[in-house]
Amino acid sequence: MNLKRIFGAVLTVLGIVLLIYAAQVFLSTSENTKDSKTLVIYGILGLLFFVSGINLVRTTKDES
Repeated sequence: MNLKRIFGAVLTVLGIVLLIYAAQVFLSTSENTKDSKTLVIYGILGLLFFVSGINLVRTTKDES
């Protein structure tokens, strides 16, 4: 059981959830009331968590 791979998977799932939430915020607001601050924050955090989680899973060696 590799703790780094589990943490990478958790980060990846959290990143996907945040990216989906950012997309939902983007689609649910009207043109006049775009909540750009929330959209940027959740989008950047989601992208950061997703990329770091994928990178952590890929670079961790599988030692049993």
